[in-house]
Amino acid sequence: MAAPSGRRNGGGGASLWAALLLAAVALRPAEAVSEPTTVAFDVRPGGVVHTFSQNVGPGDKYTCVFTYASQGGTNEKWQMSLGTSEDQQHFTCTIWRPQGKSYLYFTQFKAEVRGAEIEYGMAYSKAAFEKENDVPLKNEEFEVTKTAVTHRPGAFKAELSKLVIVAKAARSEL
Repeated sequence: MAAPSGRRNGGGGASLWAALLLAAVALRPAEAVSEPTTVAFDVRPGGVVHTFSQNVGPGDKYTCVFTYASQGGTNEKWQMSLGTSEDQQHFTCTIWRPQGKSYLYFTQFKAEVRGAEIEYGMAYSKAAFEKENDVPLKNEEFEVTKTAVTHRPGAFKAELSKLVIVAKAARSEL
């Protein structure tokens, strides 16, 4: 099943520029109601499904949840950063390995938002580090729905280092 249109970078159209603008507004400290929050956590191999989540916004209105299973190596330090726009109607969730490329073999992943609907979502096999740029997954390796960015079984090549979501308050929240 194809991802809903306008929810990810399919070649750089207007939706990408809108998403980048929303991300810039949401994370700009001068206009944010609260500073973006970054929390470190361990991604643990072993093939067992693990979940890490954080809340943001007034009354913890929004939640970002990262669920995954991975194999190989040892624990890796990852981070989850959350920020809200000045009007509290948009929030961003970025999950990544600050050292760039992960050496773990991911058997599955899902980044999910609660209290909002995804306007932009992207997954990367390699996160920017030093002079290197982000390397996005191929479109066929993951899908973006209204509430999640998730791997596609059989197509995902097990490399994951970063996830980015920009979401807008769900209609019932407006």
